[in-house]
Amino acid sequence: MRVRSSCALLFVAIVAIAIGMTGCRGRANAPAVTKNPSQSYSVRGVVVGTDPANGEVILKHDAILGLMPGMTMPYHLEDPSALSELHPGDLITATLLADHDAAGPTNLRLKNIVIIAQARPDYKPAVSYHVPSKGDDVPNFKLLNQSNHAIDLKQFRGKVVVMTFIYTRCPLADFCPRMSRNFAEIDKTLQSDPTLYKNTHLLSVSFDPAYDTPKVLRSYGAAYTGNFVNETFQHWDFAAPSVADLPSMEQFFDVGVTPGPGGSLQHSLSTVVIGKDGKIVAFYPTNDWNPAQVLADVHSAAS
Repeated sequence: MRVRSSCALLFVAIVAIAIGMTGCRGRANAPAVTKNPSQSYSVRGVVVGTDPANGEVILKHDAILGLMPGMTMPYHLEDPSALSELHPGDLITATLLADHDAAGPTNLRLKNIVIIAQARPDYKPAVSYHVPSKGDDVPNFKLLNQSNHAIDLKQFRGKVVVMTFIYTRCPLADFCPRMSRNFAEIDKTLQSDPTLYKNTHLLSVSFDPAYDTPKVLRSYGAAYTGNFVNETFQHWDFAAPSVADLPSMEQFFDVGVTPGPGGSLQHSLSTVVIGKDGKIVAFYPTNDWNPAQVLADVHSAAS
């Protein structure tokens, strides 16, 4: 299995400031606490250490949009067995789950952990993952699209391509469904500029080719475009590489995928803007980007 993908006091202090605490109240006067459903956040950071006795990883992470600034603190793992594959210096992505009540976020825990870079040579997997950078040439990966037609990335030269990775069975609203909703918004916005629309293309790539057949991708894609049976897929393809070609595509675009429970897939995210010349313009490795950011990259690349 390839897992992908004092600071606690500082976090408490930050939360206290954020909710405007001005003093302490006795338990008798404390208001009733109403708990809300858990919320999920994308997190990316470096492993500082592990605490197997408590099932925790100490993570130095970037700012978590909508939750907290970057900091170093311990987190519980939903699956403590994953600790055995985490080592100091590993760069990971993960889903952070947090319960929320009147006092702020509580019960913070990580799941869907994906190692995207390992710290020590003796920990390195058999394959290495490339992190897309501006100016990188994109290989001519071949795919099978929703219409059962073979396509490749080279055929889109001369257009700005926005590409993301999904799988149709993804159960996490903040992951694949969020990517597809964002793409639907991008597609709709581009339609308002006929010239730009003509010179751009969207591509959603599944990393689950065994299940995501052309028929499945066609149904999934047509639902997100909103055109259903009338969708022609002239501007937005839904496609998958062959099982044999999938690993090289995952590795180039830094997409870590491992089997999860019940046939699910634990995975990291990757969205890229590819210029007319086939080179990387921008890379978004998490789910915290918005359509306006990507559209700005598209306008820049198109001009």
